[in-house]
Amino acid sequence: MSDKSLKYQQQIYQRPRFRLRTVLVTPFVIPIIASTILVGWLSFRNGEQAINDLANQLNKETASRIEEHVLQYLNKSQNTLLLTEAGIKSNNFKLEDFDGLRRYFWQVVRQGDFEAYLAYGNEQGEFVGVEYQENGTVQLKIRTVDTGEIRKVYLLDSNGNPQKFLKESEYEPRTRPWYKAAKELGKPTWSEIFTASSSQNTALQISPVRPIYDENRKLLGVLSINIRLSRITNFVHELSISRNGQSFIMERSGNLVASSIIKQPFKVIGKDSDRKIERIVAAKSDNPVVTTTAQNLQTRFSSLDSITTIQQIKFSLNEEVYFATVTPISDGQGINWLAVVVVPEKDFMARINANTQTTVLLCCLTFIGATLIGVFTSSLISRPIIRLTQASKQLAAGSLDRRVHTFDLIEIDEIDTLESSFNTMAGTLQEVFTTLEDKVMERTRELATANAEIVALNEKLKQDNLRMATELDVARQIQQMILPKPKELESIADLDIAGYMEPADEIGGDYYDVLETDGVVTLGIGDVTGHGLESGILMLMTQTAVRTLQEIHETDHVKFLSTLNRTLFKNVQRMDSEKTLTLAIVNYTNGKIVISGQHEEIILVRKDGQIERIDTMSLGFPIALDSEIEQFISHATFDLELGDGIVLYTDGIPEAINTIKVQYRVERLCEVISKSWHKSASEIKSDIIVDVRRHIGTQKVFDDITLLVLKRI
Repeated sequence: MSDKSLKYQQQIYQRPRFRLRTVLVTPFVIPIIASTILVGWLSFRNGEQAINDLANQLNKETASRIEEHVLQYLNKSQNTLLLTEAGIKSNNFKLEDFDGLRRYFWQVVRQGDFEAYLAYGNEQGEFVGVEYQENGTVQLKIRTVDTGEIRKVYLLDSNGNPQKFLKESEYEPRTRPWYKAAKELGKPTWSEIFTASSSQNTALQISPVRPIYDENRKLLGVLSINIRLSRITNFVHELSISRNGQSFIMERSGNLVASSIIKQPFKVIGKDSDRKIERIVAAKSDNPVVTTTAQNLQTRFSSLDSITTIQQIKFSLNEEVYFATVTPISDGQGINWLAVVVVPEKDFMARINANTQTTVLLCCLTFIGATLIGVFTSSLISRPIIRLTQASKQLAAGSLDRRVHTFDLIEIDEIDTLESSFNTMAGTLQEVFTTLEDKVMERTRELATANAEIVALNEKLKQDNLRMATELDVARQIQQMILPKPKELESIADLDIAGYMEPADEIGGDYYDVLETDGVVTLGIGDVTGHGLESGILMLMTQTAVRTLQEIHETDHVKFLSTLNRTLFKNVQRMDSEKTLTLAIVNYTNGKIVISGQHEEIILVRKDGQIERIDTMSLGFPIALDSEIEQFISHATFDLELGDGIVLYTDGIPEAINTIKVQYRVERLCEVISKSWHKSASEIKSDIIVDVRRHIGTQKVFDDITLLVLKRI
């Protein structure tokens, strides 16, 4: 057996191997398992989606009930004020008749069922109000012209008549928030929520107010009612949502109005005279569900004021999913609250989890049944194939006269065909084996001929490679020859210039040059795309074109770059190449530099080492990319004092990477320049190259490294 055949067989034996019975059973069982799991998963997902829809629908319906109840409860007090105003306008009782107002107010509040405190104040500072106390008594609070600034409080009897004087104190209704709100708005509205304290308890209250005008729209006074918000709290507390669901109402400011869990939406701090009432902010409450819901609303909508329609959100708390529905509550007269209903997903997931367990059980039973059927079926198929396999091994061992004749309980046409084919193949092998040696010798002669052709081809490739290496070496030498020499740079008056270029390959694509003609010093730096012979040729053409334009005294930067671009573009087209280059041209004359062309940033360095980075992206366009680039060419002018200078470079420096793929970057280059600027241009160049080398370390250099330092002296 040849080495090639032996190696091929070894590769086959190293591959994963499976028994025939496994191969037959697995494709039969896997689709059943996959389809069962897919059906179970789809069932779970559909059930989960149904739960989402049900939870959102339940929340929406519950929030609507809260909105309806709150508006009915609040509108009742506004209707009471409306009826009171109607009675005044119909002359059933007069505003100046405080006894008549007292009797009417007493009839309204005496049961203590809804309106706890009905009052009226006028523009003269007079005030009359009847308040139902929690102990069942009713009090009259009155201030008239006769009492001055004093408001007196009387206990009313069962007929609403003053029975006993209780106390008196200073009181000015016109400065009260409820009076000012109605007067400023000029129509029925609501006061802000406030806390009312008594000896027995403290509760949140709110006041509907209604201004009263005469026929000339002159304000006569303001009607007001104090109503308790505890009834709203009782309603949401008794409202059935779900096992662990809860609801709450809050103002747009985030303060709680009512909650089904939090007994009172405020905190009492201190005792007796030092006692202070503090409203609870929903996002900072002690109830984690209320707090998290409010925080999610503030995060998702940026401001609670932006919620103008029913919104539904979903969030997680302690690894549990919650559904929340928020509904705006507005009566068009100043009430602007949010009703929020929150339900945990677990309240609906019990049935889904039970169905999941049933699905898993069915999957297991299906897997067991499918496996048993597969094993039985595979045994019927594998037994004759195993006998056929044993016969093939004997045939491979050299028993070419081996034949197969099997008899099974169930005869399979394909197996019979396979046996017949095996027997035919064995006979054919016997016949072929006798002529194999002649064929091997013929093939050996063919291989010898092919080998001789390969040897000749290798020799030709060696000669071609040697010729190409010679050509590249010549091109590299030409490239190095046209670079500015140190003597040229030293002969330029008033400037200290140093240059450096190191190609990554034998021929680099970087270009730099320093030319002086009639007192004008022209510096050019560019980077041709790619490396190799084409890049080197384009670099040589660039140097020649730049020197030609400089020698003919072309000082117009637009004409300079556009002429250079057209020249190189046409040559690149003739070469059938796609090479382009970035190029910046810097002209220096009498302490002034003019920069044009698009390249890397140019680093302008002041004599004290301060760095200015000049972006050249808007000063030009890539060369040889398009035939006309005049519209893209611009220039920038800077003054150089003694000690100032510039540094030009190609991307091989900032993009140089070390062994851990970290780039050198322009910021580090600027730091080295700033620290070394007090030195000569040659020393500055050396410090930069040493630092770049230190950064690169043992890493291979992938791009050309070119550097040009100019310093006015």
